[in-house]
Amino acid sequence: MGDDKQTDDVQSDLSQATESLKIESEQKDNGDASKGDNKVKIDILLKATGNAPIMKKKKWAVDAEKPIGWIMEFFLYVNQTFAPSPDQLVKNLYECFGTDGKLVLHYCKSQAWG
Repeated sequence: MGDDKQTDDVQSDLSQATESLKIESEQKDNGDASKGDNKVKIDILLKATGNAPIMKKKKWAVDAEKPIGWIMEFFLYVNQTFAPSPDQLVKNLYECFGTDGKLVLHYCKSQAWG
């Protein structure tokens, strides 16, 4: 019984965590960038770690000037090594740790690394 409640909570958290990313992605698809707003987007690849549920959509295009805390509903780790500060800009993390045109972030429901 407790496991069902916990699973429902995890699914609810996952839905909330991705809702703002979906809105951002839909705005990009609808051509909001063509309004003279040349915002740089960075591709973020989210990978499940530990007991976190796997998302159907793993790759997101995020405004480079957004703080990483904007997508921090879960514990996030860069390169399976450290948790970035919530006020760290996506752009800065991408410039330092991005590979193959993407910033890879691992996420989980409980602390996984240091």
